[in-house]
Amino acid sequence: MFEWIASPEAWVALATLMALEIVLGIDNIIFISILVGRLPAQQRDRARKIGLSLAMASRLVLLFSLAWVMGLIEPIFTILGNEISGRDIILVLGGLFLLAKSTHEIHNSFEIEVPSKASVASASFMTILVQIAILDIIFSLDSVITAVGLVDHLSIMVIAIVASVAVMLVAAKPIGEFVDANPTIKMLALSFLILVGFTLIAEGFDVHIPKGYVYFAMAFSFVVEMLNIKARARKAKSVETMQLHKKIKE
Repeated sequence: MFEWIASPEAWVALATLMALEIVLGIDNIIFISILVGRLPAQQRDRARKIGLSLAMASRLVLLFSLAWVMGLIEPIFTILGNEISGRDIILVLGGLFLLAKSTHEIHNSFEIEVPSKASVASASFMTILVQIAILDIIFSLDSVITAVGLVDHLSIMVIAIVASVAVMLVAAKPIGEFVDANPTIKMLALSFLILVGFTLIAEGFDVHIPKGYVYFAMAFSFVVEMLNIKARARKAKSVETMQLHKKIKE
């Protein structure tokens, strides 16, 4: 099972797969961070940990069900000349779920929140976990199929998945707090998720969009927004300094 330990190529494959799993998990972290942001503060950390544990569990379950996963690639029926498989159906449904949920979250961001029993009920702990679980299954399928196509050893896949989720567990809280503290980052993250939703739907219809383009667009937009945040912070600090000097003169 671990005969690959003496192979340098296997270690390179492990490192590559871990990096890919972490990159694929970034979307998951952002979505989980946005969802748990609707929970009371004392429940958010617990929801993040459970959500990412569900992500790891769903990946491992799918990984140990390789025959079923690979069977999802086999065509079930044809639409307008496109062969549709089980994987395609899940990707399309997942993309639609992302589009609907992200659009709903953007709409809520423009509304003035008034605390009420109804708003608390709509963001219940179990409701958030169910939404996280649905998304975990969608991203897990893509992640496992990527792993199967890249590596031959099951043990390498398991180690890469467990290690990537461990990194995500460490990164989830600071990422979530950063997103909550910066509304513009949250809006950017939701826009990214809409882009990912369209990408999933396109993949479901065999329109292959290079993920490098998608992640480059995300990274470029994120860097620009970080510069904007830094510029706003510097401007706010300058205004405070001017007001302080004005008070001293008075």
